[in-house]
Amino acid sequence: MKYAPINSNLFVKNRKNFMAQMTPSSLAVFNSNDIYPIGADSTMPFQQDRNIFYLSGIDQEESILLLFPDCPSPKHREILFLTETNDHIAVWEGEKLTKEKAYETSGVKTVYWLQDFNKILKEVMSQCDTVYINTNEHYRANVETETREARFNKQLKAQFPAHSVKKSNPILQRLRSVKDQLELDLLQQACNITEKGFKRVLDFVKPGVWEFEIEAEYMHEFLRNRSKGFAYTPIVASGNNANVLHYIENNQQCKAGDLILMDVGAEYANYSSDMSRTIPVSGTFSKRQKDVYNAVNRVKNEATKMLVPGTLWADFHVEVGKLMTSELLGLGLLDKADVQNENPDWPAYKKYFMHGTSHHLGLDTHDYGILTEPMTANMVFTVEPGIYIPDEGFGIRLEDDVVIQESGEPLNLMRDIPIEADEIEELMNS
Repeated sequence: MKYAPINSNLFVKNRKNFMAQMTPSSLAVFNSNDIYPIGADSTMPFQQDRNIFYLSGIDQEESILLLFPDCPSPKHREILFLTETNDHIAVWEGEKLTKEKAYETSGVKTVYWLQDFNKILKEVMSQCDTVYINTNEHYRANVETETREARFNKQLKAQFPAHSVKKSNPILQRLRSVKDQLELDLLQQACNITEKGFKRVLDFVKPGVWEFEIEAEYMHEFLRNRSKGFAYTPIVASGNNANVLHYIENNQQCKAGDLILMDVGAEYANYSSDMSRTIPVSGTFSKRQKDVYNAVNRVKNEATKMLVPGTLWADFHVEVGKLMTSELLGLGLLDKADVQNENPDWPAYKKYFMHGTSHHLGLDTHDYGILTEPMTANMVFTVEPGIYIPDEGFGIRLEDDVVIQESGEPLNLMRDIPIEADEIEELMNS
């Protein structure tokens, strides 16, 4: 892995918290993701299943974690199963985890090779009543490919039909949404890398550059700072491209006078950052562009203040809508009649700001978290209002990542990334 070793205490604590919420006489199983094929012998880069990583720190394919807190044999209360490494594999693929290295990484003392899994599974399943399976129930999930975990779950239920089955997901949704300090440190590192990329781009952008060249500048800076690259598919949208919310082609030339909306973030140790900034190609905003920019920034700043313990996500978005409505009236994009006659299910402001303002952030860019439950300290949210004006040829989105505090305003993990319009201009013209 490119990233520096993570203190195994994080994973020990995560497992302890998970197992504390399991029912008596139950075990849970977590599998690594597949390596997905492209064609011939080509594959996509491996991405670890976030849940097995959260609970073990193991970042290797074909790994399995088994948790059985009530197991009669103490050594089988936490078990890792790994592909056995050997000299041949080391030559062709590089060294895989040894049992000793797996313990050092995860804090799991009992490590078997994968070839022993079925034998051990039969033994421990005979000692429990309930099995927890790992399922993806994120509200944005739309999975068509059968995952390694899904295949395993089918086989497990067919092989052991008399066992009760529970889902790990509700436990993990709550646990993963509240970050440990070690996790916050990793998220801060991801944001720091994103900061370096953004400052590099401010020095690079000028009329005539291409969107993909800007993407390449970010990737260069991310890789040289121990990131695998982008936490999600980057958006580098100049001119009217910014009005396509998920524009990812990044294949147009940037023209003088236009704005560039960049929604990019570095990953670090599987943790995501998520930043949006909008900058002028020529280094200077027009008066209209700056007025809209400052309106978006004011909404972001006021919305951030609302992210405090006890806030409900749905109520928060209603209040942000009121802020945005006021700004759109001030910009002349809405008038009082638009607001008086609006459809409550699709308020007038949605014409120019049609997406949500905040989502959980962590191991996933749209991280686990139950949106119907109140916000609590150490949850991490994005704050990302925008105004999109196709008729005027530009769109603006500004986004920071913030940590909810026990009291007071959230901690902005992107506090050192330039965002004020005057500062952007000064840096681009220095």
